[in-house]
Amino acid sequence: MTMASPDCSKLARYRLLRPYLRQEVLEELLQTVSLQPEEEAAARRQFLADQELDSDESLQVYCALHRLSLADLEYQITYPVKIWKVCQEQFAPRAESRFLARKAHLDQVVYSLLRTKDGGLARELFLQVREGEQSFADLAAAYAEGPERATRGIVGPVPLSQGHPRLVDRLRSAEAGELIEPFLIEDWWVLVRLESSVPATFGPYVADAMTQELLNEWLEEQVDQRLEGLSHSSTTTAG
Repeated sequence: MTMASPDCSKLARYRLLRPYLRQEVLEELLQTVSLQPEEEAAARRQFLADQELDSDESLQVYCALHRLSLADLEYQITYPVKIWKVCQEQFAPRAESRFLARKAHLDQVVYSLLRTKDGGLARELFLQVREGEQSFADLAAAYAEGPERATRGIVGPVPLSQGHPRLVDRLRSAEAGELIEPFLIEDWWVLVRLESSVPATFGPYVADAMTQELLNEWLEEQVDQRLEGLSHSSTTTAG
């Protein structure tokens, strides 16, 4: 990587150094990707459609407006396809392993929630719901002291891992429809009922998300290494 120190200083000042290095690493990675003529043609058609360009004249106007050379234009046209190809070649094979490692954080739940700072009230409301005297939704609308009051207590679907660890533990061990006895989270008494669980499954959408995570993680690692190299270079120069 060749980059003059004054440029680094300015980029750092404007908080653009890390994004710049990230894009630089990504561009170097994409240089290793080659496209077939049909892939290039499809990429061009998609680009023209996305930018709503329907003629050579409109494309020339676009390039002039954005100050793009022919090389810059080609880069923008092929960029999405090259990203997809490099993801499929280098990161997609590890997507399922990534999913299995992250599954506990991807499972989703829907639950009813009621928070109050009055422990006695929480116990009374618990008994009313358990005995069928009142619906959870009506009690949440009337007594909840958190933002769940606006949704009549319903939260989700949200990732199971989202929320306070005590709440997550109880939801993880509960059965659908189970009403959990009030418990404390900091100064709140919490009444919860698990409504449904939505286990994450490894399909095309999740595979793409895991692949993107792997790419982003790799890019961040590469940027960290380059920043460390720049820091070491600056220290050596100063010495």
